[in-house]
Amino acid sequence: MSIVSAKEMMFEAAEGKYAVGAFNITNIIQMEAVVETAIEKRAPLIIQASVTPSKFLGPKVIAAVYRTLAETAPIPICLHLDHSTSVDFCKECADAGYTNLMIDASKQEYEENIRQTREVVDYCHSLGALSVEGELGTVSGVEDQVVVAEDEAQLCSPAQAVDFVERTGVDIFAPAIGTAHGVYKTKNPKVDFERLGEINQILNGNGIKTPLVVHGGTGLSKEYAIKLVEMGGAKFNVSTELKHSMIDAVYTYISANRDEYNPGKIDIAIKAAIRGTVGRWIDILGSAGKA
Repeated sequence: MSIVSAKEMMFEAAEGKYAVGAFNITNIIQMEAVVETAIEKRAPLIIQASVTPSKFLGPKVIAAVYRTLAETAPIPICLHLDHSTSVDFCKECADAGYTNLMIDASKQEYEENIRQTREVVDYCHSLGALSVEGELGTVSGVEDQVVVAEDEAQLCSPAQAVDFVERTGVDIFAPAIGTAHGVYKTKNPKVDFERLGEINQILNGNGIKTPLVVHGGTGLSKEYAIKLVEMGGAKFNVSTELKHSMIDAVYTYISANRDEYNPGKIDIAIKAAIRGTVGRWIDILGSAGKA
């Protein structure tokens, strides 16, 4: 079936030692481009919408477009709410038709993180085949206008990860391992590969139970990405790079065609740029041909 949860496809990815590309979109043109590329590559796909575009377009609108694109697609596609800090908005998006929800209570005290995450898990599971992503530790940088300074970023404790997963019942888990949202300030950011590998071994060493998520994919080298997948990353988030691809494409087109007023041609340029970015990441993550 084309309309699936993230958990369903991530179990296969974790077992197959590849990662599913999770691509953040801000409009329908981007969503179409992401889906078209994944179909061409025969890759499973996670479409991500963070809180700002979800509220701007409306959860029901995004879910309706997703369902229209996904229900006839020959690949599994998930619609994911990314980094919601609101339990109520997670529930609203679940009701609208999102198939995976991320409640990000990672900046809360540990027990409050568990409480909020458990509430979202219980609600989504009561609706049926929806899965939930939780985060432990904090990822630095900016995501959907939520800023986390580098000195505030806390890496995930492997021992605490087990307690968190067991008590919340999350389907997929995002441990903070040193990756960052936005653009990295160095070509060789400090990423704790071994920490991810240890958490994966503890949680999934005796069979896949809770697939792991890598946040902050933009700017990581191909070598870093491949290593993160080897260490257990089964969902790989790319957000900022798609924003850059879209805005750069619009700027380049308008600069070269200043006397034209044809929005359709701008949309074509956006699609081409997004398709190039998404296709490159699908190849890096090893998910091409896996659908």
